[in-house]
Amino acid sequence: MENTLTFKYVSYLWDENKAAELANNEVDLFIYRSNLLGADLRLTNYAGGNTSCKITETDPLTGEPVEVMWVKGSGGDIGTLTKKGCANLYVDRLHALKKRYRGLAFEDEMVGLFDHCLFDPKCAAPSIDTPLHGLLPFKHIDHLHPDALIAIAASKDGEQIMKDIWGDTMAWLPWQRPGFDLGLKLEETVKNNPNLRGVILGGHGLFTWGNTSYESYINTLEVIEMASVYLEQNYGKKRPVFGGAVRESKAEADRKTAAAEVMPTLRGLASSYRRMVGHFTDDARVLEFVNSSDLERLAQKGTSCPDHFLRTKIRPLVLKGTTKEEIEKQFEAYRADYVAYYERCKHPNSPAVRDTNPVVILYPGVGMFSFAKDKQTARVAAEFYTNAINVMKGAEAISEYVGLSEQEAFNIEYWLLEEAKLQRMPKPKSLSGKIAFVTGGTGGIGKAICEELLREGACIIAADRDRLEETQTELRKQYGKDVVLTAGIDVTQSEPIAEALKQGILQFGGVDIVVNCAGLSISKPLEDHTLADWNILQDVLVKGQFLVSQESVKIMRQQGLDGDIVNIASKNALFAGPNNVGYGTAKAAQAHMSRLLAAELGKDKIRVNTVNPDAVLRGSKIWEGEWAEGRAKAYGIKVEDLPKMYAARTLLNEEILTEDIAKAVRVFVDGSLSKSTGNILNVDGGVAVAFVR
Repeated sequence: MENTLTFKYVSYLWDENKAAELANNEVDLFIYRSNLLGADLRLTNYAGGNTSCKITETDPLTGEPVEVMWVKGSGGDIGTLTKKGCANLYVDRLHALKKRYRGLAFEDEMVGLFDHCLFDPKCAAPSIDTPLHGLLPFKHIDHLHPDALIAIAASKDGEQIMKDIWGDTMAWLPWQRPGFDLGLKLEETVKNNPNLRGVILGGHGLFTWGNTSYESYINTLEVIEMASVYLEQNYGKKRPVFGGAVRESKAEADRKTAAAEVMPTLRGLASSYRRMVGHFTDDARVLEFVNSSDLERLAQKGTSCPDHFLRTKIRPLVLKGTTKEEIEKQFEAYRADYVAYYERCKHPNSPAVRDTNPVVILYPGVGMFSFAKDKQTARVAAEFYTNAINVMKGAEAISEYVGLSEQEAFNIEYWLLEEAKLQRMPKPKSLSGKIAFVTGGTGGIGKAICEELLREGACIIAADRDRLEETQTELRKQYGKDVVLTAGIDVTQSEPIAEALKQGILQFGGVDIVVNCAGLSISKPLEDHTLADWNILQDVLVKGQFLVSQESVKIMRQQGLDGDIVNIASKNALFAGPNNVGYGTAKAAQAHMSRLLAAELGKDKIRVNTVNPDAVLRGSKIWEGEWAEGRAKAYGIKVEDLPKMYAARTLLNEEILTEDIAKAVRVFVDGSLSKSTGNILNVDGGVAVAFVR
């Protein structure tokens, strides 16, 4: 295949002008190439694969020129790679490690020796794939996990198919766990076949290269394009894709409803070791697989590429019944099967068995769920299993799909190096794995609560009537696209509440924390207070808190996990202030409803507590309307003097800010007060007449 800039199955993203700007810096051009390759998920997965370049540097000790390899560091992602995420190593020292290599039984000890090859001791940690790049003679190398190539690599007849497509310009290395020995085999293969443009690693992925960043980029795209063309020509040729469909998908709206109905149950069971966050997809590729004749057979084979397997586990759970009792039995069977797999394959020094729950759950006719410690990890797991589906589809079209053997899969999952990496992971934040639903979530206090919970690791559904898009954009920019969702809501109606919670379920899997913060304020003397004023205060503050709590508790009970409801009431729930009969009465009702709910929901391990703010002026929605004027009139002062007046009347002489309320909410839900329910926490600077007594 001659060089071409026209591709159908991969994206050619190279910008000559951008490349020209970087032409004088080989490392910058290597980073650019890496980012382009990582931007196309048909080429590799998130954090999958690695890229490298070899350049001449000046040795800081000798002042002599020396060859240094820059390569993606451990745990990085080529799509977002920067220099900071790279390891850089002396190439001659990597070759010198051959003298220290004692064989496969001592493979893991080589990783510690990589540190003695570092050119910059402060660079990123080298990955296990470092020798696979370092021992090859090429200046620029791409190691990717394209679905099209892995489909060939995971085929029973993969080596012959490789020859049919590329002749003698590609070589095949049978499956072997990445490490120094595989690097030696790659080196030998290339030395014995000087005409190669790449190597396929059986069951794993692709190595390609070039003399320049551009040559490597083009070579990589061309090889993947050729594989993709071959697969496309064979889909449905031998037999229908996945043996043909045996069921039809539900309509899209019905799929979403069916998914939302079971997802809290799935999440609760998947969280038996630690709280998990969920992801749901009904992508067309997933539906083709879950509705197919081959679903059971192929799902049991598991995945092939190590990157796929590490993120999706030995195999998925295929739902065969959707009542809670049926799902519980299926989870029990899956856990028992996983323990049996561990016992069959464990070594004397294997780490203890880990979480026995499935990561990926397939629902015929509906889609796929995945569960992990946080939303990004859950989403990425779903992406990886979708990649695995693509691989199985391609392999079955051209030959027969072959997954990793059970023992090899175990050896990767419980690899001591992987265990060491897990042990180095930072301690999770206090709200990691938790999902919070905050009404009034785009207003001053509500938004501050969302931000406080996000900082502690929670996922957030900010439910409100307005400012939805701008709030979602702002919070996602600051905290990440995976952890924030805004939803329109009318707290006075059950259906919009249920719909907003349903959106949260489909996004994250359920709900753990509910903050009733939606509100409004009306300050009038009795004679000026209308029935409409009274009704809207009762509807939004009292009825709204009741309906949101009622709908949320259904989900919490379905999950079978503990939970928190925090109601934002007011100092006025306890203090009889002037010109405040409607608002104060509603706030008092909120506070007492909280006590009643605490008494009722204790058996479900659902805590219900109240935060009473006072005079939160800056950033609070309720002060944007007539409330401030009403309170100023009630106290006989000017509106601009309210902050000073409110601060002066407190025991601490402090103004109350939105973040003060947010911190109070966080203390109730972050585990600090896990045995506290039915309580009221005043956040008012100290107003003696509002002391709880």
